[in-house]
Amino acid sequence: MNALRQRPLIRVFENARTAALAAARRVADVVLERQARRMSAVLGLATGATMVGVYGELVRMHREDGLSFAHVAGFNLDEYWPMDPNDSRSYHKVMAKLLWDQVDVNPSNVHLPDGRVAAAAIDEHCLAYERALRQNGDIDHFLLGIGRTGHIGFNEPGSGAGTRTRLVRLDERTLKDNARLARPGSELPEHAITMGVGTILEARQITLLALGAHKAEIVSRALEGPVHDEVAASFLQAHDNVTVLLDKEAASALSPDLQG
Repeated sequence: MNALRQRPLIRVFENARTAALAAARRVADVVLERQARRMSAVLGLATGATMVGVYGELVRMHREDGLSFAHVAGFNLDEYWPMDPNDSRSYHKVMAKLLWDQVDVNPSNVHLPDGRVAAAAIDEHCLAYERALRQNGDIDHFLLGIGRTGHIGFNEPGSGAGTRTRLVRLDERTLKDNARLARPGSELPEHAITMGVGTILEARQITLLALGAHKAEIVSRALEGPVHDEVAASFLQAHDNVTVLLDKEAASALSPDLQG
């Protein structure tokens, strides 16, 4: 692993597993630091294949090392719309399986957008999600992935730095990438409810995890290209506490001095 000094801080690991373990360690460190101060930790969390190893390691830490989530509040980035939370494709279901059902979290502290909300009530639901976040305090640590469109959450091209939680139409590339999650004969919805870029940027600390050669081009655009709403992840360049964790494949399109 190489650690490189710039903002954002970029750390490149030999493989996906070691990068995912480092992401889990960063989340755990925030939880432990807040516990030591007798305070709750507020986590912003992403879903997707990139995060499977991270959540698996957090569950291991809970079972073997005593990491407690009893005073943790989790806010997930997004959810498909329309989507029943009991659907196997729902991020409610995925997060329960990967993390929440396996640790000692208080269920009332688990927050995700509701994919069942009626169209006429979406705006109010999104405002309520933002209010719930504010009531819990600022996000202490946000764990992000990045899509091939440059999205963080489902902030597709055109999402500005001031965007808040809202309904979005998914980019065709995102729908194609996520099609593998659909049941045979069942397509994923074309819309999702997502936290906005502005919501994400209010976190005290952010970790961006990207794995695999298929993420290399967009990682380079996000970290070295101009800050622009065509690549929502590029707005992370303006945040003062972002760490980017990459495996060698995801880092392969970066300038040589950033690859270490």
